[in-house]
Amino acid sequence: MSVRRLSLCLPLLLALTAVSSVQAADDAVRWKHEAGAVTIQRDDWGIAHVHGKTDADAVFGMAYAQAEDDFNRVETNYLVSLGRLAEAEGESALWQDLRQKLFVDPNDLKALYARSPDWLKSLMNAWADGLNDYLATHPDVHPRVITHFEPWMALSFSEGSIGGDIERASTKGLQAFYDNDPEGAMAQFTPPSNWWEPTGSNGIAIAPKLTANGHALLLINPHTSFFFRSELQMSSDEGLDAYGAVTWGQFFIYQGFNKHIGWMHTSTGADVVDEFAETIVQKDGKPFYRYGSELRPVTSRDVVVPYRMADGSRAARTFTVYATHHGPIVRADGDKWIALALMNKPLEALQQSWLRTKANDYAAYTKVADFKANSSNNTIYADDKGHIAYLHPQFIPNRDNRFDYSKPVDGSDPATDWKSLLPLDKAPHLLDPPTGWIFNTNDWPYSAAGPDSPKQADFPRYMDAVGENPRGLHATRVLTGRHDFTQASLIDAAFDPYLPAFAQQLPILIADYDALPSSDPRKKALAGPIGLLRTWDYRWGVTSMPTSLAVFWGDILWDKASKLDSEEGLSVYDRMAEKAGPDVRLAALSEAVDRLQKDFGSWGVPWGEINRYQRVDGAIKQDFDDGKPSIPVPFTSSRWGSLASFGAHRWPGTKRYYGTSGNSFVAVVEFGDKVSARAITAGGESGDPASKHFNDEAERYTTGNLRKVYFWPEDLQGHIERTYHPGE
Repeated sequence: MSVRRLSLCLPLLLALTAVSSVQAADDAVRWKHEAGAVTIQRDDWGIAHVHGKTDADAVFGMAYAQAEDDFNRVETNYLVSLGRLAEAEGESALWQDLRQKLFVDPNDLKALYARSPDWLKSLMNAWADGLNDYLATHPDVHPRVITHFEPWMALSFSEGSIGGDIERASTKGLQAFYDNDPEGAMAQFTPPSNWWEPTGSNGIAIAPKLTANGHALLLINPHTSFFFRSELQMSSDEGLDAYGAVTWGQFFIYQGFNKHIGWMHTSTGADVVDEFAETIVQKDGKPFYRYGSELRPVTSRDVVVPYRMADGSRAARTFTVYATHHGPIVRADGDKWIALALMNKPLEALQQSWLRTKANDYAAYTKVADFKANSSNNTIYADDKGHIAYLHPQFIPNRDNRFDYSKPVDGSDPATDWKSLLPLDKAPHLLDPPTGWIFNTNDWPYSAAGPDSPKQADFPRYMDAVGENPRGLHATRVLTGRHDFTQASLIDAAFDPYLPAFAQQLPILIADYDALPSSDPRKKALAGPIGLLRTWDYRWGVTSMPTSLAVFWGDILWDKASKLDSEEGLSVYDRMAEKAGPDVRLAALSEAVDRLQKDFGSWGVPWGEINRYQRVDGAIKQDFDDGKPSIPVPFTSSRWGSLASFGAHRWPGTKRYYGTSGNSFVAVVEFGDKVSARAITAGGESGDPASKHFNDEAERYTTGNLRKVYFWPEDLQGHIERTYHPGE
């Protein structure tokens, strides 16, 4: 650079530096003022009880408190939601980021922020300020990528649906299409099918007529990856007072309760994400797609995906991505391009997610639901007026029921297009059914209240794509015929050890064995294991040997059955019970026996010796080690119908099973004259291994020993470890 050019640029650089310094000083003053309006009290479990003068102050405080507990998880969630994970983790996250960027554009989010209502802007501003104040007051914390949070970023992670819906697009399909690299796509790691753990949750609401105290009860039991949410309370002088589970980095209680109502979300089986097979015609070197009698141009744009190189330097790849009016192209199927349609309403979603935490009755809750910005969740509801309710997702496009939307539909046929969103009362719903109870276990809504459930014949088939599941059968079993529920007995029901999937599957296996001729060598080899299973009551427990044998057998058979042809539409359970056949089922038992003997020296091993909870570091992706401390867990994967879920399997280098998902937060809420609750969080509130609250709830978690929730100020007295303002 010449001396003359340098002399011209220097004043500009100095001016920019001065502006930046003034801005930083202004930010610091504003943050200090906001922090002064916030009080954080940490209870003896490390849980933050945040109070602000305004709702925005409470948001500032809870964002700050979340960052204190686990900033890494806060930042990582936004790296994922903004499509920037590869900037931290390298090329392995490239396709995940591209998938996100097909739907989430920062420029669009900035425009939505600009036209947001003032009250919502104030919350987003406070959220960003709380995180930035944390970083400013903790210079020892080094973000991987995001060194400054902008208010609009909150719109990228506005509720539970958009992230999960986007994940319906296979990164393998993306790579094969946009990189023209089918072999590279196939090289992406695919876990064994028996590692799959049903995602979702359990929700149960009990009407006052079935409770001992005449109060409505609510079970809140999300099944997610462990340490996925924090637990906290946020309140303000503007009427906010909510408690529950908060996904790291979001500024609202996702599943929880306030003084009057409680809400529990369970992942839905409704079909609200659809694929459209587009017929592509090349014209003048450009792609067009057929739509009725038209040829429409496929839109295109360039997307840049930065990523971190192995040496720490930065690189980027640019992709030309395509879309039709149905949605972005996410893969090819033969000569068809597949477009993905899903909900993308971040502004409405963020408003709905916040406002429901301040609703005080069923009418107010359903008014908020009319934003229709929840696509992925059913809701189980209870309140202090004695009402219980079930809501299906509110984002449900009206479609032509002639078409099967569980498969790609013909995008060239205008009749397959999504129409307007359905009114709430056109979806399955319940309010105060005569049975006196409602549940959902990520199963269909048609058994939610026993005989008083919505009727399948009254609704289009896209209202459910999953049917019943073993947990649904289990929930019906523990709820039917009860008239004396209390907090304690509802907790007992949530941890009932019965395993209905094995109650269905094992008699078939035993019949296979009994049918063997006495000359068959399997008759003698499997006599002991079959004898153990024959007398089992299908209940898990840390000392149960049949549980170990059944789970090993079930996992092996699950893998085998998953690979069988499923053109008939059979579930894996049906394939295990029917299509697998006696030889496959018996071979799976022989393999289970061999594996137990090899790894543990015997096929008769107590379940608690195998199934373990371990948390030895704060990493998001843990490494497990049989040589390090762990504790036994009695409950199993929810795949087998256990309401209490522990998704565990062997890991590289281990013989034991270690869990990473399932019960992550459990609460039972009673809506009496004053709301009360008991709860437990997997592990502990802090992500710092040096904190005493890193793993202080682990033992209670594994035994279902829920602790008292300090919701009211008088509950909290005597249990306060620290009171402070952010920055102190």
